[in-house]
Amino acid sequence: MSSAPSTRSTPAERAARTLADPRWASVVARDPAADGQFFYSVQSTGVYCRPSCGARQPRPENVAFHASAADAEAAGFRPCRRCHPDRPDPHAALIAELCRFIDAADTPPSLAVLAARAGFSPHHLHRLFRTVTGLTPRAYAAAGRARRLRDALAGSRPVTAAILDAGYPSPGRFYAESGALLGMTPTAWRAGGADTDIRFAIGQCSLGAILVAASPRGLCAIALGDDPERLARELQDRFPRARLIGADAGFERWVAQVVGFVDAPGSRLALPLDLRGSAFQQRVWLALRDIPPGSTLSYSELARRLGMPKSARAVASACAANPLAVAIPCHRVVRTDGSLSGYRWGVERKRALLDRESGR
Repeated sequence: MSSAPSTRSTPAERAARTLADPRWASVVARDPAADGQFFYSVQSTGVYCRPSCGARQPRPENVAFHASAADAEAAGFRPCRRCHPDRPDPHAALIAELCRFIDAADTPPSLAVLAARAGFSPHHLHRLFRTVTGLTPRAYAAAGRARRLRDALAGSRPVTAAILDAGYPSPGRFYAESGALLGMTPTAWRAGGADTDIRFAIGQCSLGAILVAASPRGLCAIALGDDPERLARELQDRFPRARLIGADAGFERWVAQVVGFVDAPGSRLALPLDLRGSAFQQRVWLALRDIPPGSTLSYSELARRLGMPKSARAVASACAANPLAVAIPCHRVVRTDGSLSGYRWGVERKRALLDRESGR
């Protein structure tokens, strides 16, 4: 059965229905564990996909869900040429089953246990799992545990109970890594960033409007754009209940360093960074910082450097999610033919940054 959007409903109503559907979260996460459970179609392109498809995330008002490939095709959609939802993929099905096994386990199963279940050697399974999901089994388990924690914190249970329910062996073990996971205390996370101070300033640089924001741990946002008010709204949406504080003299010096870095991106930005993202995203972002100024890599080359040669689309998605323009130099990643692909802050800004680094 398909959940096709009604042509009589407005785009806002269709988007609201999609966003309220629990399957949408699997599409956003490109969750391989959801493959085979449902398919989704995109009205604007006329194709249908697996949940794990690496294609660009569609607008929610254009999405419909289908119980099977046959249902999607009966509704008039054709199979995606990237994920080939009409073809069986034994490896994808196996890894999806292992993902469900990991998600259901009280404690993360060892690589040896997963390998025995799959009938592969640990080394082969480790490589195959990373190729399909973009993560190692251990990182996938950690990401799932973090997701369960965020879901639990959204409820009303005590924080300690939420930590244990998410699969952490003890609150002490969780608090040892909570800074990297949430960027704040669990209590502050539950409160939408309440009691967390985010200093920010909006100004002008050679590439237009620029927003610079920092938590007590370091820079958490550098955004470029044409509309200063939109940059401010996006920061507020990201930290809905944090205390957004205007810049003081000390922070203005940080802003000046960032603006100078935009003008001379080949230099070194010697400021602390507050990186908040999944294990895979952080791994990609750290690898981006190793690309020398004036150099570029293709998404495929970056994926190979990370040991995931078949995960170029996942790497591209992590680049697109980068919250720190220039400081995390995702502008140094290009298409295989050297042409410039989409850039979160505009392709012309990407071209300008690369020209400056190469001395053009």
